[in-house]
Amino acid sequence: MSKNRLQLLHEQDQSIWLDNIDRTMLHNGDLERRIREDALTGMTSNPTIFEKALAEGPAYDDQLLATDPGLTSAELFELVETTDVQQACDLFGGVYQATRGGDGYVSIEVSPGVANEFSKTVEEAMRLWKTVDRPNVMVKVPGTEQGALAVRDLISRGVNVNITLLFSLAAHASVIDAYMTGLEDRAARGEPIDGIFSVASFFVSRVDTEVDRRIDAMIKTARGGDAERFRLLKGRAAIANAKMAYRLFTRRFSEPRWKVLVEKGGRVQQPLWASTSVKNPEYRDVMYAEGLIGPDTIDTMPPKLIEAFRDHGVVERTVDKRLGAAEGVIREIEAVGISMKDVTDTLLREGLASFQRSFDSLTEGIAKKMSALAASTK
Repeated sequence: MSKNRLQLLHEQDQSIWLDNIDRTMLHNGDLERRIREDALTGMTSNPTIFEKALAEGPAYDDQLLATDPGLTSAELFELVETTDVQQACDLFGGVYQATRGGDGYVSIEVSPGVANEFSKTVEEAMRLWKTVDRPNVMVKVPGTEQGALAVRDLISRGVNVNITLLFSLAAHASVIDAYMTGLEDRAARGEPIDGIFSVASFFVSRVDTEVDRRIDAMIKTARGGDAERFRLLKGRAAIANAKMAYRLFTRRFSEPRWKVLVEKGGRVQQPLWASTSVKNPEYRDVMYAEGLIGPDTIDTMPPKLIEAFRDHGVVERTVDKRLGAAEGVIREIEAVGISMKDVTDTLLREGLASFQRSFDSLTEGIAKKMSALAASTK
């Protein structure tokens, strides 16, 4: 039987993680089928994903009804999410074992309210880590300044960490350093580092969304040939930015500092391409997945993107090709007056705010569901 495009993508040494989780797929065999047929090797979760899962159907009702009535909505959410993540970790356990800890991970996220507080991030991350209690769980921490400090501390404690909401090269460099330093702290105490795994989740499509928005505003007031110059830059910033991140990754993990850690069993902190679904319907629906294929990377895809790539994705190594052109795109964007630093700073602020809104909406939804369940049992 010929291999499908997802299996061929996996052969490019790129992992495919599902950007979705719900209790139904964990119990009806759907996730196991995807692991078997679509080469899925991991999974990510966040409050937005759980909000959707909890709102659809009765899959969580029995557990919610059986809980202590004194639990808050946030505590109820943590209960159901850790239960799902435990189950997902078990289903990916075969991948984890077969790759000797090189893949097969499931991410669980600290609440967005602690994103800018080091001690609270560490405290919550440790609680989630201990509650899930699986070797292939990863705790997801936002890539803020305080988040980077937390990454170092958590890595030194032996916790697998997924750093999320990375948009800028400066932030990416910071979490690479935090990861290496955490491993160095641990090694200095004579503790093993060979069982620790980390990914740096670099967001893609949102960069084009923000840059394109600014370009469209410039086009409206452009004169002469400037409008066409601006128009040619649309839809090009995101992949170029991510390619620069991959180049940074390859350089930093080739340094003498890293080679010392490799000798002690250190694993590279892999770039994970997040937000790879296409937001603009004028663009090819698999353009971000196609444009960032390469070794030691992970693409976390929502179900619709997985289906689209299986149907018509083109598989070839692209992530380190035409780097000169990628640099040129970023230079030209800056030259027309768009600051990439301002773009990425804006996206980080908006990303944190969006996650907070999702978390608030999620907890409000749980409170309403609990009220409805209580009423139905009277």
